Order: sequence, then C-alpha cells, then structure tokens
Amino acid sequence: MKITHLTFWPVTMPLKEPYTIAYETIIKTTNVFLKIETDHGVTGSGCAAPDKEVTGETPEGVLKILNDTVYPALKGSDPLRISFLLERLLKHLALYPSALAAVDMALHDILGKTAGLPLWKLLGGFRDRIKTSVTIGILPLKETVKKARYLADQGFRSIKIKGGVDVASDIARITAVRESVGKDIELRFDANQGFTPEEAIRFVKETKMVRLELIEQPTPKGKPDLLGRVTSHVAIPVMADESLMTLRDAFRLARRDTVDMVNVKLMKVGGISTALQINAVARAAGLEVMVGCMDEAALGIAAGLHCALARPNIIYADLDGHLDLLQDPTDGAVRLKAGFLFPSSKPGLGFELKAP
Repeated sequence: MKITHLTFWPVTMPLKEPYTIAYETIIKTTNVFLKIETDHGVTGSGCAAPDKEVTGETPEGVLKILNDTVYPALKGSDPLRISFLLERLLKHLALYPSALAAVDMALHDILGKTAGLPLWKLLGGFRDRIKTSVTIGILPLKETVKKARYLADQGFRSIKIKGGVDVASDIARITAVRESVGKDIELRFDANQGFTPEEAIRFVKETKMVRLELIEQPTPKGKPDLLGRVTSHVAIPVMADESLMTLRDAFRLARRDTVDMVNVKLMKVGGISTALQINAVARAAGLEVMVGCMDEAALGIAAGLHCALARPNIIYADLDGHLDLLQDPTDGAVRLKAGFLFPSSKPGLGFELKAP
C-alpha cells in the first residue's frame, strides 16, 4: 500500500456560546482537516486544532507545513509504517504538534480500516465508553450556577469550572455550584495558570466542603516548582495541563513528583502515538491520566476517545471541545449519551471525511 495523495483545508467554526478562561475569550475556532488517500482505496482522516497560546501554531502555519513538508515526505510511502513516518516527520514538526497529530490520526485511521477494527480495540480495547466532563467558562456567579444546573439536567455527571482570575470569586462560584447541583455531580476546577501557589492553596482549603475531584494547572506552566508546591500542600489531586507538552515534560513531572495527574491532549503532544508513550510514563510513575481536548471538531474528539478507551489507567476524559461548535463537518464522529462518550463501531476512527 502506498500513499498517493493528501488533501488539507481549513474550516472556521463559530461557537454557540463564547467562553472565557483565565487569559482569553474564545468565540470561534479554526481546525485544519487532512485526508490521506492510498492506492488501495483506503483513506485516512485527521484534523489539527492549532492554538497560538497553547500549541504555538496558527492555521496558516499548519497549512504551510502540511504542504511544504508533510506532503512530499509522505507521498509514495507505506502508510502502515506509522512509527517510521512519524519519526521522520518529528524533527520538522517539533513546533507543529497539532499538525503532527492530524497526520498521526490519519495514519492510525488507515491502520484501523486495513485491520477491519475500530481503533480503540486495535490499541488495546480496555473499555468501550468513558464519562466526560463538560466545561463552564468564567461567568458571573448566577450564570455559572444556571449553566451547571442545566448541564446536570442534560445528564452530565462531571462538570469542570474555569477560573483563575480572582480566587475569592472562584471560591464563591464553585461553592454555589455544589449547593445547586447536589452531592452526586463530580466537580473539577481549572485555573489555567491563573493562581499563585498561595492562592491555589487557599482555594483548595476554602472549598474543602465542596469535595472537588481535582484542580487543574493552578500555576504558570514555565515554573514547575510552583506546581509542585501546590501539590505538596493540598489534599486533592493536582493535574498538569499546559505544563505537559512533550514526552520529556511527562518524564520531568514524574521524576520530580510535581503533580498527581496529567492531562494529555493529542493536539499538544502530537497525536495518539506520543499520547500512549506519555501514558506509559505516567503509569510507571503512578500518575493518573486524563485525555483532554482543545476546541476541536468531533473527528479530533474521536481520536482522543479511541486513545482513552484503549488503556486502563486513562480514567478521566475531558472531551467536550466539539459540543459547542457550529458547522462542524465531522459532527457525528462520536456519540454522547447521559454524559458518556461512545465510539463508532466502524473500522479506524469510524468516520469518513469528505473533502470540500
């Protein structure tokens, strides 16, 4: 089997409801979709969700690297030699993790289709569904509570609240949400690097009665010692997100015992292959793993889902990045029911992407 053609194109998708996190407000997102064709008629689909703040990429940069570097490197190659192809691309795409993720997804899609198996089974098949959290951005207290109540009524059993701008306001919001949704809904909090260690410790102590499941990336990503200080002073799990971009980051976080958990996003780390390597490091170190996402189309969510279902120590999912997107050309790539995500039963990623 040989790769004959690559097609890639951008799609800008507005959000139904813009949301705010500690450092920006998001009203739309642009994903770059990729389709790899072969001489056997098998095609593979992938997508990139570049984010200047998180992945360091722009859609324009992703399109250029796919055209100038990826296309000539892959054309004529055997798509089933995934490790060989990704290793060859890695030195050129080190600064383009979501572009690499798109290629990785598409190659794995071809592998699954060739094997005649859904990717989650091919990768390990530990579980066939997973509960996902759903996120509420930074809103005033009353609006936060209203949104949380609505999501609980829709069947979600795990809610993540964004904060990190004002610790007193965050304490009040998360406390009010718990009072509103009751004791059975899991609550997570994501500060998106917005706290000092002292603020993070105060937040956790003053929300003890809320019974938070975890706190995510409370301190700035470039200062792992601050993250470690929070971890050593609070009684709930501390998760690294922005601090984890590479396999090397995972090793450093594990070696220094900096955190209790890691959030692995395919768009940050470069795809399924590296995500599973990071997961192996985390398991060896006794760290729990969550597969998260960016603002990405359902196809990207599907890839994260297949990855999450494959391994026993990936016990959390935050795969809601597609839920608020309008005009998503891959809508339907995953199925949501009562707060749980289910993959397609079709081979590969289970979705046939149509080029424009």
